[in-house]
Amino acid sequence: MSDGEHFLSGGPNNHPACHRTAKSHVDPQSVENFRRKLKYFFMSPCQKYRARGRKPWKMMLQILKIAIITFQLVSFGLSNEMMVTFKEGNIVAFKHFFLKNYQDRNKDYALYTKHEVHDHILYIINRYLHLQDLTVDNHAFERIDEVFTPLSVCQELYRHANILPVNETFDIDPHVETECLYFYPFSLFKKDDLENDMNLTLDFQRLLAVNIYLKVKAINLQTVHYKELPDCYDFAINIKFDNHAHSGKIKITLRSDVQIKVCKDWNVSGSNLHYQLIVLFDCVVICSCLLSLILCTRSVYKGVLLQFEYITFASIYHNKRVCWSERMEFINGWYILIIISDTLTIAGSVLKICIQSKELTNYDVCSILLGTATMLVWTGVMRYFSFFQKYYILILTLQAALPNVIRFSFCAVMIFLSYCFCGWIVLGPHHENFRSFNTVANCLFSMINGDEIYSTFTKIRDKNDLVWMFSRMYIYTFVPLFTFMILSLFIALFTDTYETIKVSRFSSAATTAAVVQEIASRCFDFLCKLCKNCGLTFY
Repeated sequence: MSDGEHFLSGGPNNHPACHRTAKSHVDPQSVENFRRKLKYFFMSPCQKYRARGRKPWKMMLQILKIAIITFQLVSFGLSNEMMVTFKEGNIVAFKHFFLKNYQDRNKDYALYTKHEVHDHILYIINRYLHLQDLTVDNHAFERIDEVFTPLSVCQELYRHANILPVNETFDIDPHVETECLYFYPFSLFKKDDLENDMNLTLDFQRLLAVNIYLKVKAINLQTVHYKELPDCYDFAINIKFDNHAHSGKIKITLRSDVQIKVCKDWNVSGSNLHYQLIVLFDCVVICSCLLSLILCTRSVYKGVLLQFEYITFASIYHNKRVCWSERMEFINGWYILIIISDTLTIAGSVLKICIQSKELTNYDVCSILLGTATMLVWTGVMRYFSFFQKYYILILTLQAALPNVIRFSFCAVMIFLSYCFCGWIVLGPHHENFRSFNTVANCLFSMINGDEIYSTFTKIRDKNDLVWMFSRMYIYTFVPLFTFMILSLFIALFTDTYETIKVSRFSSAATTAAVVQEIASRCFDFLCKLCKNCGLTFY
């Protein structure tokens, strides 16, 4: 069959929507030039180097990026770890400082008598007023415009409540009112005087909660050891006496919202050189990612142009409508992934420089940007494994199994949610792991992994017979269903796909990529010696 006849046949994939009859008049030189151009586009970096001596700059740049971005992430991770350690250490210190007789093993810190409630409130106020004399750290009171921020004791009360359990009667106005008392630092109170002067009256029939609000400032000095500039912290502490249940048990919780600020005036000897080196390294990372972003964007742009050229070529010379599956072969998804990772790295590095210079303190945002970027960088390098079929088998298996996995997961999630709702409603009042929908989902997911099964059984053994029987049926049906059936079938999806891929890839089964790439299979110059896996056949 001559070039003037059917030069673009369907090859192994004769899809009726993609392939039609060819025209009879063709320019052989144009066809040959386009074959070479298309073949070169689908070559690996090593093949391009052997064909034209073009060095694989993008590949070398991606390997360099892995090293420098990982080092940057580790460096920032150490700083972030010091920040988290300081916050958590302060919260533990506040619990020991403000909560009377608090111990770390106390998961359920509660009071049961009126005297204990009054005594603990007085204890907190007294400790706050003498904070700077008692604390071993550099804690201080918040001061705004030379005025100290007071400690607030606020009661949440029903507007009216008359409860008579003996007569089984009650009269409640559910509207909630708030009453607050304020205590300023450096007020000279003794404990007895404080109790008399603060005029705190607790009506436990109306009482819903007592909230104590206070603010404490601190400086994280542990960063000085690493020649980094410290941050200033504002701790907004809330100590809550919760009586919403009116069960005779008032649970106490201490929570703290932390705001990290830039210190107003700071000086750390020897920190300038260390800071300059860190900023210089971050600039190197930004430049590397910017160069990678430009190169990958250019490659994607060239692929788009070649796609339109291929569509025009097929339409003019072959009267063929190109399928979307063929068109997408020109869009390299790995380059898109690298572009996203470069964008995140540049944004994270700029934010990191601002944090190092104490212009900003958005540690969480920076950690998300850098962490996600590093994950994508490591994943993006797998593109170069695609040139080696044995090493690329994981990605091929995931790609092929994805449609079936999505359909299978949809059904599995429906069954999982049904168990979550059922366990939340039935077992929630009787088991702490089922008190909220979120904890139910976590507990059931742990059961799939083999955890929480024994503790779930033992914690519900003393409940009534009906609940006990239901819990056994609930767990005995959930564990075998998900562990032995659903999970096994889920694994079987990947196993079956892997076996199919292994057979098809090594027996040279036809793929959509082969359909596109065979357009260059009759190129009889040096390029043909390097690429023998091309698709669309020319006659």
